Amino acid sequence: MSAPPGVEANYPLDRLTTVRVGGPADYFAKPESEEQLVELLSWAEGEDLAIGVVGSGSNLLISDDGFRGLVLKLAGELTTIEREGTRVLCGGGARLPSAAARAAGWGLTGLEFGVNIPGTVGGAVRMNANAYGGELGRVLEWAAICTARGADRRSPDKLGLRYRDSDIGDREVVARAGFGLEESNPADVKATMADMRRRRKEAQPSGIKTFGSTFVNPDDLRAEGLSAGQLLDDAGCRGLAVGGARLSPKHANFVENAGDATTADILAVMAEARRRVH
Repeated sequence: MSAPPGVEANYPLDRLTTVRVGGPADYFAKPESEEQLVELLSWAEGEDLAIGVVGSGSNLLISDDGFRGLVLKLAGELTTIEREGTRVLCGGGARLPSAAARAAGWGLTGLEFGVNIPGTVGGAVRMNANAYGGELGRVLEWAAICTARGADRRSPDKLGLRYRDSDIGDREVVARAGFGLEESNPADVKATMADMRRRRKEAQPSGIKTFGSTFVNPDDLRAEGLSAGQLLDDAGCRGLAVGGARLSPKHANFVENAGDATTADILAVMAEARRRVH
C-alpha cells in the first residue's frame, strides 16, 4: 500500500524537540484534518508501523537511533483555538499556553494554569497535565480521539485520567478537545496568569534546552513527602553532568542539553541521579 500524500521518509526529529536530541523517524507527516489523520493511522496500521506523536516537543526524549515507524505532528485545522460561549474548542495541535491566553482575553477562567505548560492540547490531555494547582481534567469536557477506524468523542470519565497519565492508547491521537470554563473579568484572569508566569520564572530555569521536569514526585514512603527536586537536591545532584547533559544548577529536576548532548548522555545523567537518590 503506497504512502498517503505528504509522508516524508528519514525525517530528522531533533529539531522538533526542545532538548534538541534524537535521531530520525522512518516516516513523518503533518495531518491538517481529522480525515487526513485517520487516513495516516489506517496506512500505518496496514503497514504495521508504530505511531509517535510530536506536539511542542517539550516533554519528549527521542532515541539517538530515531523512531522506527510513523511520527505525526498535527497542523492546519487541528491547531485552531475557538470560542463557543463559555467553552474553548481546540485542535489537539494547539499550544496550551496560547489557549490559556486566548481564554483570558475572552474573560474565561479555568485554564490559567495552562500558561505554564509548554505543550499542546493533545499532549496535555494524553498526560492529564497539571501545574500550580490547576488540572486539565477539571475543565475538560470531551476529547475527539482518532484511530485507524475513525474518530470518536470521549468524555473525561472514558479517558482514564490520573496523575500525569491516561488510558489513551499508543495508536490513538487526540485530534480536538473542548473545555468548559466560567466567565470572569479579563483583567483578573490575566493577573492570575501573570503571577503564575512569575512564580515559574523564579523557580525554574529558562532559556535552556530541556524537556522540563524529569522525574515525577514519588509516592514511596521513604521520600517522606519530599518532591523529586528536593530529593535530587539532598543527593547533591544540582549541576551533575555526563557528556553534554547536566542537571540544571537552578533546579535539579531539569535535565539540560548544555552542549552537544546525545540522548545517551541524558539517560546516563538520569541514571546517576536515580542512583544517588536511592
